[in-house]
Amino acid sequence: MLSYTVTEKLSRTFELGPIRPPSEAYSLLIRATRNCPWNRCQFCPVYKGTRFGLRSVAEIIGDIEAVKAICEGIKEIAWKMGYGNRLGEVAAMVYNQPQYGHCARHVALWLGTGGKSAFLQDSNTLIMRTHELIQVIASLRKSFPSLDRVTTYARSHTATRKSLAELKELNDAGLGRIHIGLETGYDPLLAYMEKGCTAGNHIEAGKKVREAGISLCEYVMPGLGGRKMSSEHARETARVLNEIDPDYIRLRSLHVSPAMPLWARLQEGEFELQTDDEVVEEIAVLIQDLRVTSRLKSDHILNLLMDIDGKMPEDKEKCLNIINSYLSLPDEERLNFRLGRRVGLYNNLADLSDGYKHDRVEQAAKRLRAQGSNVEEEILRLKNRFI
Repeated sequence: MLSYTVTEKLSRTFELGPIRPPSEAYSLLIRATRNCPWNRCQFCPVYKGTRFGLRSVAEIIGDIEAVKAICEGIKEIAWKMGYGNRLGEVAAMVYNQPQYGHCARHVALWLGTGGKSAFLQDSNTLIMRTHELIQVIASLRKSFPSLDRVTTYARSHTATRKSLAELKELNDAGLGRIHIGLETGYDPLLAYMEKGCTAGNHIEAGKKVREAGISLCEYVMPGLGGRKMSSEHARETARVLNEIDPDYIRLRSLHVSPAMPLWARLQEGEFELQTDDEVVEEIAVLIQDLRVTSRLKSDHILNLLMDIDGKMPEDKEKCLNIINSYLSLPDEERLNFRLGRRVGLYNNLADLSDGYKHDRVEQAAKRLRAQGSNVEEEILRLKNRFI
């Protein structure tokens, strides 16, 4: 039976924002700002109907202290159960018991997966005053000396307004990586999507972050140009990335849901979506035009080809070969793969050769047709679950 002290520690709460990058799935989430200061992007369903707000340093540090208390509670349980410093099993136990609450379960997941990284939420923490953000990072580093990295989201527009000296101070304080939503490098498309910045802003911000010594991850959105601007989107995005040469380029394929402002333009026929195959072809154009030393990753559930992963330029041909292998498949096999990806049976293109999985997907497609359902519409419905 847990002592009151341990129970009290596990009952501590702190704020958690709605999203984080997939690569920060096992990071400790600390909410430094609330919502998005821009909040006009046509393709984004997050934060709509909310107001942006800065949190005080005292509030944020209070949350860090709450996390620390929960950690102490989990460690006390581990010692009482005879695990010592081996926290994995105890963290899993706490995570799998909902009565501890979402905050304790989040900390348990973090500890159980190593407890090595922290991500500062929400969408644009870089907008904080530099000296206040440094205080937050310092508090994190002091409270959790085992942290390997502290990361955050930022807008290019905000990064351009920070001086190089300020960014270097943040690097020195321990801000290890900034995630920026580039989305596209094509100015007319940036304006159409109301991104609130230009290709020039993206380049200036990216170069400045890199010069400050902070690792930079740029997010690109295949399909964002629709059928009208696909070619320009791919080529201009590659041009901007070539100028920046970020540490990471991550693909985040567009999917439009009713929660997005872009939905209205889609319904009116003003914006026309590409097919999955057309988006894959667009990605090939982007990769072909890249002249970077970045790591390219396709690590989002909405992406069709998760296999696209490699260090540029040496893995460029490998990535293009994956795309060519998919596009050279017969129509029915491409449909089988797309349905299999969306139901979660396929993770990569090689899974298509798994006879058991292939047959299951094929039977699912036959059942849908026998019921009078459209397979393409079912794939779209399945993709809606991921938004």
